[in-house]
This record gives sequence, C-alpha cells and structure tokens, in this order.
Amino acid sequence: MDVDILIKNANELVTLAGPTRPRIKYEMNELSIIRKGSIAIKDGKIVDIGNVDEYKADQTIDASGKTVIPGFIDPHTHLAFYGYREFELDMKLRGSTYQEITKKGGGINYTVRLTRDASKESIKEETKKRLDRMLEYGTTTCEAKSGYGLNIKNEIKLLEVYRELNHEHPIDIVPTFLGAHAFPEEYKDDKNGYVSDIIYNMIPEISSRKLARFCDVFLDKGFFDRNQAKKILDAGKKHGLIPKIHADELSDSGGAALASEIDALTADHLLNISDEGIKSMAKNGTIGVLLPATVFSLMKKEYAPARRLIESGVPIALATDLNPNCYTENMQFVIQLACYYMKMTPAEALTAATVNAAYSIGEGNKRGTLEAEKQADVLILDAPSYKFIPYHFGVNLVEKVIKNGKMVIDFS
Repeated sequence: MDVDILIKNANELVTLAGPTRPRIKYEMNELSIIRKGSIAIKDGKIVDIGNVDEYKADQTIDASGKTVIPGFIDPHTHLAFYGYREFELDMKLRGSTYQEITKKGGGINYTVRLTRDASKESIKEETKKRLDRMLEYGTTTCEAKSGYGLNIKNEIKLLEVYRELNHEHPIDIVPTFLGAHAFPEEYKDDKNGYVSDIIYNMIPEISSRKLARFCDVFLDKGFFDRNQAKKILDAGKKHGLIPKIHADELSDSGGAALASEIDALTADHLLNISDEGIKSMAKNGTIGVLLPATVFSLMKKEYAPARRLIESGVPIALATDLNPNCYTENMQFVIQLACYYMKMTPAEALTAATVNAAYSIGEGNKRGTLEAEKQADVLILDAPSYKFIPYHFGVNLVEKVIKNGKMVIDFS
C-alpha cells in the first residue's frame, strides 16, 4: 500500500489509545507508548500505527531519538480581539487585583472598546498571527470564544472571523458564543436588560447563522450570577448551542454545580470549586478545563485543585485561556505549569492537553489520539521522551507539525 507520509523509528510513539471517552483517574497515566514505533498517513488520516515499516511513502521521516505525539488541542481561548493590555502588568506588580484593574479602566471592557472600533479585517489579521504562533508550538485544533464585542454586531463580527480563518488556516477552530463575558458599559445600570438582549437577539441570530457550536457564560462574583447564567445557557440549548461555563474562578459561585445541573460539557477555571461542586462534576461526567496560565498571569498563589479533581474522578483538560490578560499561545507552557504548580504528572498533563481536550470540545471521536482512522494531526518533538515537555522548559520542543496529513511546520 502506498501512503503519503511514513514516520518511523520513533523513540516513543505516544498513541494515547484507550477508552473512547475522556480519561479519568489512573487512566490519565496510561499513554499506550510504542517504542521504535511507526505511523502511516494517507489522505489526511492515520491508516496504520505500531511497528509498521513496510509501506511505500511519498515522504518518509526518520524519527530516531524523537517523540511522536498527537497535536495539542487548546479547548479554551479568547482568540479574536484587538489591542493589548500590557499596561496592566505594572498594576499587577503593584498589587492590584483583577477586579481593581477593571475599576481603573482595564479589563474586559477596555478590550471591548478597541475591538468594537477595529475593522473585521484588522481583527482577522491579528488573530491569524496568533494562530500561526499556536501552530508553531504544536496546537492543531482550538476552541475560540467571542466575547469582546458584547453587542450583536460585534459578536457576529468576531464569530465571522473564526468562520473565515477556519477555512483559511491549518488549525481547526471550534467556535463558542460568549456574549455573556461581561456587562458592556451601555448596560451597566440594566444588567437584566443585557441578559434579555443575549437571549432574545444574539442567541437566535447566531444560531440561525450557524456561527457557534457552544454557548458560554462567565458566572462569577461581579459578572453574571447563577440565575442569569442559567437563563442564558437554557436559551442557548433551545437554539442548539451546547453549554459551557466559566466557573468558580474568582469565588465559589456555584458554577460547577450549575454545569452539572444543565449538562454543560465543561466547567472551566475552577480555582474556588467546592467539594460539592467536585462531587457533582464527577457524578455527571462534566469535564473540568483547567487554565494554569491565567493564574500565573494574575500572580496568584492558589491554582485549581487538579489532584482533588483527578482523584475524585473528574475528567480534566488543559487550555491556554489565550486572551489580552493571559497572553500565551503555548500549550507546552501550560503543561509545564500543570506539572510544577498543580502537581499533575507529565502523563496526566499530556492526556489533558490532547485526548481529554478533544472530548471537551466534542471532537474526541476525530482527534486527540494516534489511532487508525483518526485525523492525522501529529507532532514530532525534538526530545527522546514525552516527559521532556515539562522537564525541558523555556524552549519549543516541536520539530515538525503534520496537520490533516500535511506537513505544515518543519524546523529541522
């Protein structure tokens, strides 16, 4: 059989083959590694894997001494925005909290003003640069939220950027509507009026245009309360949008429990999750998406309780939370933070950044592992073991990126 690409002799071929669902507890440490392994790719798909060297290939890659893993999947980003907030770093260094920075004119609404004023073309150009950098660091699929428009015109503008780039860029983009990211200035004295605008204007229009797969809400102190979040997410469900929740980041606001109650696919952040919230997520199978780079950027000491979540049976994914406050496109950095600050093992962190991340955006049947019939999204790392991802920090270990069966990055 002739194939397009044959990768052979990998020191470690990390397949992550296993249950066809998110991995929990001890399963997160079982990576199904094949030594001196090979992988055959044809027409964008993996056709064979293991110790298979007999194929004739248009391109043969000798991965001796290298590690081969699935492409990283980044399941929580705020990818499209305009302008930056680097000035906030000085404020953080002087001890200002996230809420204090917002009161001083920074935060989400600062970015909303710049994003509303920017053209779609300008936003698209900046977003593409971020995607290019993500690809260089090994991300092959990402979720991307709106949320810096906060009115129907500009939320649609951001989601249209995702639709266009999804056709033009190698990275696959899964879009999320996050009109409930914050209350815009024009609704600061009429918060329930903004909730109604989201429910009766934005959600029906965005759903009818098929611009998003998910609907998300920032449920937390100073943002949307539990009742408002439930109304928005229920409305989204009626229009075919799968619920997600920014939950329990700044306080224990009951976000994890609500996520379980309404069958949200994920609850994200979870820094202040309660024991009851953990139990409800484990019982319901709700995936917890942890965002350690956000904690790092906010200079907080307490990270999400990854060990408690894992040991309680909550499936865990990792993501960058790429946004103007947490400005990183690098999933390798996120894995490093997960190991050093949340005490996840390298195997758990890799599982969370690939197969579990795939399930957290509804893509687990297509990607996230290296198995026959799966999409051929493959990384070749210039490292002898997957453990080098957290061990050799501060560098880019990606040597090659294969996306949909095509070589899209080659640093060799």
